[in-house]
Amino acid sequence: MMRPVSAKPLNRYPWWIRLFFLKQRRTYGKVLDPALLWGRSPWVFGAVALLYGALDRKSSPVEPPLRSLLTVRVSQINHCAFCVDINSATMLKRGISEDKLAALANWRDSPLFSERERAALDYAEAVTVTDGVVTEAMRAALGRHWDEDGIVELTGLIAFQNLSSKFNAALDVPPQGFCVMPK
Repeated sequence: MMRPVSAKPLNRYPWWIRLFFLKQRRTYGKVLDPALLWGRSPWVFGAVALLYGALDRKSSPVEPPLRSLLTVRVSQINHCAFCVDINSATMLKRGISEDKLAALANWRDSPLFSERERAALDYAEAVTVTDGVVTEAMRAALGRHWDEDGIVELTGLIAFQNLSSKFNAALDVPPQGFCVMPK
């Protein structure tokens, strides 16, 4: 099956996008397939990169392990193999156990998740699923763990991951081998 969009030769991307590619090579050992696709639209690539940087900063009110839990769960729902792969690897690096990662698709039935994580995952699913509804009970649960600024950041992260995973799934971006879970 032919992919709907392919990467261009690296020398055909603007110089400033190739700088991002260089950083990815240093960080991941290779240029990421989604970057090659987003890079076909340099202005959009730049905006997406800035938004990701703003959401994944150290001072975010959503702690790194929870950000990873949310990005993997949204990616699972959106059937983005690339996003599940790379975000699962990040999640493990951030200290989440393999058992918790394995239980994530069925988090409601697992005792491994805290009340804070459950509130965020419930909200993420409601935002992500097409006919999902964010209820007052969900909002109240979020309010027990985050202030209004934190809820905005949480919502922004979920919305960004929906953008990213839907983009990658639509363009059939495959996993790049970052997270190989033992059977």
